[in-house]
Amino acid sequence: MKEAVITVKNLVKKFGSFVANDNLTFEVYKGEIFGFLGANGAGKTTAIRILSGLLKPTSGEVTVAGFDASHRPEMIKKHIGYMCQRFSLYEDLTVKENIMLYGGIYGLDTVTIRQKTNDLLERLRFSGYADRVIAGLPLGLRQKLAFAVAVIHEPEIVFLDEPTGGVDPVTRRQFWEMIYETAARGITVFVTTHYMDEAEYCDRVSVMSEGRIVALDTPENLKKQYNAESIEEVFIRIARPEKAMID
Repeated sequence: MKEAVITVKNLVKKFGSFVANDNLTFEVYKGEIFGFLGANGAGKTTAIRILSGLLKPTSGEVTVAGFDASHRPEMIKKHIGYMCQRFSLYEDLTVKENIMLYGGIYGLDTVTIRQKTNDLLERLRFSGYADRVIAGLPLGLRQKLAFAVAVIHEPEIVFLDEPTGGVDPVTRRQFWEMIYETAARGITVFVTTHYMDEAEYCDRVSVMSEGRIVALDTPENLKKQYNAESIEEVFIRIARPEKAMID
């Protein structure tokens, strides 16, 4: 039986009279790569902020890594990793300093931080960049480092919010190899992306439209359900039905 590490039941988030998340219900499982798709304004970012302990839901039940998002958001933050499109690195610090800083932020002890720092530099083949300031590194290297420090504390879940924006296809593919390796270690990967080909790499995909989840299944099952050859076609038929009719 699959172990749910995220459970959402009837989640509603309102900002005044505006409903950003409208009655969301879903589960995400341990070690799963879960794709969270939707056009701009669909409600993805709001949902991720709630799941990350940064926002409280207006109503509904949200449990992440065993903790209630309404009452124990600070505990959620200790059990997750987070990486956004801007990578969240400190550009005026070196590669090594960033790794050590994030180890401290995530509560690792000094001995573990040193060990993790050496391990990461070797595994990422970054030893030659250890003393280089982040601002001077190519975008692809910064992206890989940002992901590595997001999981340096071996969290139960890592949230990746548009992590591959602006990088070339080869670097994107290398980044997804890191995602596969992370999921293989039992860490759940919750990822949003604008690249529909990346959705094909996920174990399951949800599609949001106007604050609601309108589809959720494996990529193959979604393509069968919507008689589509790709997730991009599925997305267009769900999120932009008028375009699908024209095509």
